[in-house]
Amino acid sequence: MKISIVAIGQRQPQWADTAVDDYLSRFPSDYKVELKALKAEARSGQAQDPDRVRAAEAARIRAALPSGCALVALDERGKDWTTQQLAQQLTRWRDASEQIAFVIGGPDGLDDAIKREARLQLRLSSMTLPHALARVILVEQLYRAWSILAGHPYHRA
Repeated sequence: MKISIVAIGQRQPQWADTAVDDYLSRFPSDYKVELKALKAEARSGQAQDPDRVRAAEAARIRAALPSGCALVALDERGKDWTTQQLAQQLTRWRDASEQIAFVIGGPDGLDDAIKREARLQLRLSSMTLPHALARVILVEQLYRAWSILAGHPYHRA
């Protein structure tokens, strides 16, 4: 199974990069999870229109997505799943041989067109999370879901 995480923002705190790298290194070779960090659109200087910023970032996201992937947009208004539900969905995607791409927007969120194109909108928390922490939580939850499916002792419910 191949999962891509496409995230706006290339500079994250060292602790977040370390945590993401740690979880990514835990997956077995037949379960490839990769992070593609994309450049954020400039938001300083002259006043930036948030719609224009999101549209420019959406173009970068589309260019980074694997062809024919099932798109999952992370959004605060998305579905609120348990880890078990995520594991069950990963099983369905795996059994259908689908490549998955989770998308994390920039500080202004995701472009509405990306959200409409997504097969699923999912939220990680009812609380607002910093983007660095959202990456860590997503990768950890993907690892936890894998551990449930593999019968690995990481997940103890």
